[in-house]
Amino acid sequence: MPPKKLSGNEIRQEFIDFFVERDHTYVHSSSLVPGGDATLLFTNSGMVQFKDVFLGTDNRPYKRAANSQKCMRVAGKHNDLDDVGRDDSHHTFFEMLGNWSFGDYYKKEAVEWAWELLTEVWGLPNDKLWASCFEDELGEIPRDDEAAEAWMRQPGFVAEQVVFFGRDNFWEMADTGPCGPNSEVHIDLGPERCDMEAVEGHVCQVNGDCARFLELWNLVFIQYNRSDPKTLEPLPKMHVDTGMGFDRIVSVLQGVDSNYRTDLLAPLMDLLQELSGQTDEERMSSLTPYRVITDHARAAAFLIADGVVPGNTGRNYVCRMIIRRAARFGGDIGLNEPFLAHVAGLVVDNYGKAYPELVRNRESILTTITREEERFQATLETGLNNLENTLTRLAENGQTVVPGEEAFELYATYGLPLEITRDSAVERGMQVDHEGFTAAMEEHRLASGAGKSFGALGGEDADFYAQSLEALQASGQLPETGVEYDPYGPLTFDTRLVALYHRGSEQPEAQPGDPVEVLLPATHFYIEAGGQVSDTGFIRSDGDNEWEIRITDVRQPAAGMILHSGTVAAGTPKTGDNATASIDAQRRMDIMRNHTATHLLHAELQRVLGRNARQAGSLVAPDRLRFDFTHPEALTRDQLDRIEAGVNRRILENHRLRIEYKPLNAAIAEGAMALFGEKYADTVRTISIGEPDRFSFELCGGTHLNETAETGTFLITSEGSVASGIRRIEAVTGRGAYEVIRSRFGALTTAAGLLNSPAEEVAVKAESLLNELSAARKETSRLNQVVATYEFDRQLEQVPEVAGVPVLTSRLPTDDNNTLRQMADRFRQRNPSGVAVLAGIKNGRPLLIVAVTEDLVDRGLHAVELINDLAADLGGSGGGRATFAQAGGKDASRLDEVLEGVPALVERKLQPAS
Repeated sequence: MPPKKLSGNEIRQEFIDFFVERDHTYVHSSSLVPGGDATLLFTNSGMVQFKDVFLGTDNRPYKRAANSQKCMRVAGKHNDLDDVGRDDSHHTFFEMLGNWSFGDYYKKEAVEWAWELLTEVWGLPNDKLWASCFEDELGEIPRDDEAAEAWMRQPGFVAEQVVFFGRDNFWEMADTGPCGPNSEVHIDLGPERCDMEAVEGHVCQVNGDCARFLELWNLVFIQYNRSDPKTLEPLPKMHVDTGMGFDRIVSVLQGVDSNYRTDLLAPLMDLLQELSGQTDEERMSSLTPYRVITDHARAAAFLIADGVVPGNTGRNYVCRMIIRRAARFGGDIGLNEPFLAHVAGLVVDNYGKAYPELVRNRESILTTITREEERFQATLETGLNNLENTLTRLAENGQTVVPGEEAFELYATYGLPLEITRDSAVERGMQVDHEGFTAAMEEHRLASGAGKSFGALGGEDADFYAQSLEALQASGQLPETGVEYDPYGPLTFDTRLVALYHRGSEQPEAQPGDPVEVLLPATHFYIEAGGQVSDTGFIRSDGDNEWEIRITDVRQPAAGMILHSGTVAAGTPKTGDNATASIDAQRRMDIMRNHTATHLLHAELQRVLGRNARQAGSLVAPDRLRFDFTHPEALTRDQLDRIEAGVNRRILENHRLRIEYKPLNAAIAEGAMALFGEKYADTVRTISIGEPDRFSFELCGGTHLNETAETGTFLITSEGSVASGIRRIEAVTGRGAYEVIRSRFGALTTAAGLLNSPAEEVAVKAESLLNELSAARKETSRLNQVVATYEFDRQLEQVPEVAGVPVLTSRLPTDDNNTLRQMADRFRQRNPSGVAVLAGIKNGRPLLIVAVTEDLVDRGLHAVELINDLAADLGGSGGGRATFAQAGGKDASRLDEVLEGVPALVERKLQPAS
């Protein structure tokens, strides 16, 4: 049966439908920003959103899943950027089709379904499909005969087309953790696709060097846990994790020899040709620019839809880089004005049905891309000219590598991303020191306070706690589902100590002062998530054995396991004790005020600034809220006032909050705001404010007020920049707002008393006093200059000479450099030949000026040299030109001593007249 002729969107849907029919739960693609995963820059594979399941730190309500996951690979181990545009298959952004089994089916079903979908549903020819399986070259891990036999049992499979490879067919998440063999499906595209015919000795084969054999699908069988480099232990439950490159399978099913010729990307290429006005021949000769622009426009659209905006570091750097790289390649095909928004708009049209976040954020995508193109164009010509000069200079000196520091300087000064510098260098047969660039950028990041980006993998202690959980479940102390978690329940509840953990081990009891982690059968303590901090409180004994544990944090080290971290404040708590747990109610209320206010602030930002103002991070703490959002420029005072007033208006209107649970897709379809970087289950909690026309509608698992009036007063305390294109507002509510009001009102009352003015007139009175003070300072400066001039004129009557040269040293009663310069001019008017060293003191620091007439420069007296010699003794330095220089210092106590040494210094440097 020949392959079916399907559109790309139909192929994606057929894959999903195929597995849904086989009892898989469809899980919508997670964001390109990995939720809660500090180890990844971007989601780079389909398994990322399920990583916590494999690590044992979470579980899901389903055991089978399928989806099409958005992925980015532009950094680190998985970096395809170097090849993007130079061939037909590499991309920065791509989709990964996948199906998963979490301890349910295994190799037999995974292989059967893969074969059925490829051959029976999509009609790929049996004799063209090959399967690779794992065989350890060292013989330390058993060969995966189970997978090989599963392939050979498939109807029509050619037994000889199972091949074995080593470590390339063994998948590991990290140096330790879940791992296992994988089996890859390859298709033979025919000898005509071989691009290595001219290479002597070349043999076309699976995992070879040519394009004849194309990998389609990778089936990973997770069956081991690696505890160290040499130790593999069988997992109690085995999992399946598969990934199929969407662009690749679409190109095969549509019978084209390039991903860029599918119905997903070919329209973008056609639009570029239309915009550039090139002929078909010109397009063929410029395929690299066409492919780069097409790929990068798609990637930029998806990144911005997920809340990533152009910036200088991390994910924001990548967004800026791909837009600027695409714009630079646009120049190669005659596109010298902003054009990428046209291409990105077509991306939204092509992919919007599968990824509605593109449609919702169309305006933000297009305006952000255009704004970045315009910003780049403002410095592009200068930057490229400097790059060209750098490359020419290095080439003339016989160098073939651009130093990393120089590449970073081009980026920091002219906005040229490393990738643009590298592209230009490659065109001239040169390379760039990538490590040096990274080191320079890291040094800059640390110096600017940005710090390092990523942390540990997570789940390092999951095995220990998972085993402890299993033992407690087996003994009947915990239900099969683990600890019952309900952060919306009563703040005080009866409980018992199921287990105590002290310094990484389970203990029967704890002593006063001991740091402990407490396991309860159920809890209402909130675990930090979504920007909201964890609850704190107490657990106290409920019996004769009196004790108290102060709880300062809550965490989930393994799926079903919730621990309350704290310190024993009194007594000796023991496993099995009955207890009463109490959440700090006042602190929880403060947190809820700030969390509800955060939703109101988000809604008001979008009302005042537009839909482009989207959340980019938050902190909800008891004492304040912090809200990061996308916006290209600082907010005006008027905008801040309108936002603050708008939030307070919503508070006073006293809207009830409506909390509902809905399927994720249904909530998104209704317009609920999902925040990038957050993980959402299939059923989500929605918070809506405002009836009947809700003005705030978000997905949120945090704790909230019942009514907005409970928030109290909302005050913005600061607004500033976090990164390029990202702004931050900090605010307070409730008790925190009252404290700010009380403090500021107290300061106002004190100021009013000092100014002998009513409070409402303090600003007018202060402005009047400042004007008077400014006028007084000007008059003082004028009088000082009169006095200085009088004193200086008196000194000019009799100027001492050194070797026949007039040399005047004078400490004048002034703190003004302008006065010193004017006196220097008066000296030169009266003395056609001579040296003047004049000094003053400003804010306790010395000021120096040296003036040398032209004729004495030829005799070895250079003003800059003289002033640096003098300033060095004052803890400072200076600069200027040969006839005039000025300097500042730190130590005014030595000023007279330095001035006394001027004649000797002049005499030492003065050369005889020629």
